Amino acid sequence: MSHRSALLATVATFASLGCWQEIAAQEAVAPVLVPQVSVTASPITTDQLGSFLPVTTMERDQILERPARNLGDVLFTEPGITASTFAPGASRPIIRGLDTFRVRLQENGFLSGDASNLGEDHVVPLDPLSAERIEVVRGPASLRWGSQAIGGVVNVINNRIPTVLPDRAVQGRISGGWNSGSRGWDGVGTTDVRAGNWVAHFDIFGRYDSDYRIPGGRRQENSGVRTDGKSAGLSYIWDQGFIGSSVSHFRSLYEIPGGEEAAARTAIRAEQVRWSTRAEYRPGSGPIQRVSGWFSFSNYHHEEIGAEEAGELGMDEIGAGGLASPRVVHGGFRNNSWDGRVELQHAPVNTGLGPLNGTFGLSIEQERIRTTGEFLDFLPPNRTDRYAGYLFEELTLTPRLRLQAAGRVEFDRIVGATGDFSGGNLPLDPEAELDSRGQRRTYTPFSVSLGALYDLPWAVQARATGQYVQRAPTAAELFSRGAHDATGTFDIGDPNLRKERAATAELGLSRTAGATRFDTSAFYSHFDGFIYRALTGNSCGEEFSSCVAGRGEQFLQTAFGQRNARFYGLEAKVERDLFNLWDGNVGVSGRYDFVRAQFENGAGNLPRIPPHRLGAGIFWRDGTFQGSVDYLHAFNQNRVGENETPTKGYDLVNARIGYTARLDDVRTANFSVVGTNLLDSDIRNVASFKKDEVLLPGRTVRLLATLTF
Repeated sequence: MSHRSALLATVATFASLGCWQEIAAQEAVAPVLVPQVSVTASPITTDQLGSFLPVTTMERDQILERPARNLGDVLFTEPGITASTFAPGASRPIIRGLDTFRVRLQENGFLSGDASNLGEDHVVPLDPLSAERIEVVRGPASLRWGSQAIGGVVNVINNRIPTVLPDRAVQGRISGGWNSGSRGWDGVGTTDVRAGNWVAHFDIFGRYDSDYRIPGGRRQENSGVRTDGKSAGLSYIWDQGFIGSSVSHFRSLYEIPGGEEAAARTAIRAEQVRWSTRAEYRPGSGPIQRVSGWFSFSNYHHEEIGAEEAGELGMDEIGAGGLASPRVVHGGFRNNSWDGRVELQHAPVNTGLGPLNGTFGLSIEQERIRTTGEFLDFLPPNRTDRYAGYLFEELTLTPRLRLQAAGRVEFDRIVGATGDFSGGNLPLDPEAELDSRGQRRTYTPFSVSLGALYDLPWAVQARATGQYVQRAPTAAELFSRGAHDATGTFDIGDPNLRKERAATAELGLSRTAGATRFDTSAFYSHFDGFIYRALTGNSCGEEFSSCVAGRGEQFLQTAFGQRNARFYGLEAKVERDLFNLWDGNVGVSGRYDFVRAQFENGAGNLPRIPPHRLGAGIFWRDGTFQGSVDYLHAFNQNRVGENETPTKGYDLVNARIGYTARLDDVRTANFSVVGTNLLDSDIRNVASFKKDEVLLPGRTVRLLATLTF
């Protein structure tokens, strides 16, 4: 460990020691209650506080302050979370080393309905500008949301379907920002209008970024982004519930940096239209305490576009010509999806041991993926249907101790087509074409969970969970069979994949009240038949018949396989208020996270696993001024997968200064200056397929103004 890393570890240790000294000093003080946080992994609504799973919550002000252009980048430095960072317009969250098919993305509980899990270059149509809050539930949260959430859930929460009556007839906010790194701007406006029991919601957002700056004063070629979106919603709300609907529209045009994609000016043009509705009824008496329903339909499509000559697709054209400018279209993806869910929470039952609260739910999801152009060879059209039932029960044994048990049964049907790879990953006859045959696979994954939550003295809460979760493979893991230009890979699926099984044990300790606040989790997961995608060491041209050993062809060959594996890791975050300064508090923070992922029996490491990260910071907060400096060190990642290269660590320094002015009783204005990567470090992301070609942004200054009314 370097001297810098040792210093960081010392700071974090002293913060932790201060934590326990303060706790000991408060032994005789009653616990301080904290606001309840809505946890999407549990459908049980009670007045009790705490979560059986670790939850990261990012509020609106934190989201806006980050010069990020996508959902993954906003969460990149949170403990236990990183991102794929494939392109500024396409970066998907990674939770504890698990990504794509194991991390469910959703908005207000609705499936994202995109194609981002089918390729690292695909956009997530959940722009952080539209979010009021982002909630990340780490660990196997599939018991409510399905087997595809075995790694966790990222829920973007906003008010597009109002669920409560606002205090005023009209309220909202307007925010605008500019950053030096991409010479880009972004803005969002949102408002809620109340008339009696009716509430209407409107929002609109947009961003424009040119090629971003990397260390050394250079630009990352072909990294521009243009995104915009809007929505309108209407709800009727009364004492015992609500019913509402919304329509939203998202579109983005973003470029793919690195390698041949940058030279060919490759870009992706994406669009999604979504209709959603929610309802809830609380009878007030009788055996049913709450009935809730969700239903959503989305139409998503994107096209990979390029220019026949390198100069034809510059960001000046994107800025001037808009999303409808003529392009050369190589092919694209379509996803027509809908999902629905009904939940019934029963009234508390007195069991003799204590009150029992529970919820029963039924859900259904359908996705129809259709590819066009060149991508017909990559993934033929396919359909996935999922039907599930789940039950959560929570027993309060004592005022301090709660137990939770849950179970889920799911039926998955995947219909598609793939090629015949029985001869291996290299063609037996270079002259023969790849045969295609229809496939239909069905799976019945089930999951169970047990958890305990115990309130310790001094407002400390301990949690322990044990979970067994099964996951059905997806269409891409089963049926992939061709070249994907934007990622530069030739993917080969395995139609004989079986269910993936994971047994997980987790211990956690948290405190969210008082001068010292912390949250820490340690976990261990054993996967039986872990489905992975790894480089084979081969390369291919456009057709399977062109695949050869070594790297002589255009695309690196990857193949899906299945082995037993184990994951274990630790996440810790602590804040300590040190002393008062004027009207505010000065404090320090510390954080550490790591995940280790290995195949069993000495078969090697899993690919693209994030490194150890250690950080510390200092902050000052009061009602008017806020300031902070944060330092994060990522260690070298030398424990790499087969055909993978080591990744050098980096140092990341961020700083922020903010000023809040109260204009009158209902209006406030906030102004912030945020600096990121102030050391101008070379940052390469282990999880990115383009880490050797694409650097993350260099030194950047962001100016932000927000008016709340």
